[in-house]
Amino acid sequence: MTPNLIITGFMATGKTAVGRIVARRLGRPFVDTDEEIERRTGLSVREIFARHGEPFFRGQEAALVRELAGQRGLVIATGGGTLVDPQNVRLLRTGGLIVVLRARPETIAARISNPEERPLLAGRRGPELVARIRELLARRKAVYEAADFTVDTDDRGPGEVAALIVEFVKGGAAGGT
Repeated sequence: MTPNLIITGFMATGKTAVGRIVARRLGRPFVDTDEEIERRTGLSVREIFARHGEPFFRGQEAALVRELAGQRGLVIATGGGTLVDPQNVRLLRTGGLIVVLRARPETIAARISNPEERPLLAGRRGPELVARIRELLARRKAVYEAADFTVDTDDRGPGEVAALIVEFVKGGAAGGT
């Protein structure tokens, strides 16, 4: 059976854009966990956090991970915090390869046009935004470093990042980092 390909990383590293391209190039179905949770709940991620809190969102996320981990051949883009839960990591790794997209905090801050749309960054701008991104990245460092493959996205477009991932999946010697 074809393993799932899990594309994860911090917000604004390109998970959804890259995931769609990779899925198309590999001829696989694509699932974005945040989009799927929004579809199922009828609420945006921001609305879920505001109305029900992060624990509710993480519960929805964990249930979806359990469901997707039981399937094969998918390209799955996860939310940036999905792998903070060790159970999610275990389930996703059981039937899949984990690829982390990485970018510098300054790059991430520049890519986020409206921090208010990002519940974990709301109310922050400029140096305070970069500091919060650094803090969250530090908390997730060990999780992200445990990936099967990592790609720096700072100076690469989605197509180039996707090409590196496809080469990795097909067994090539792609230079991710």
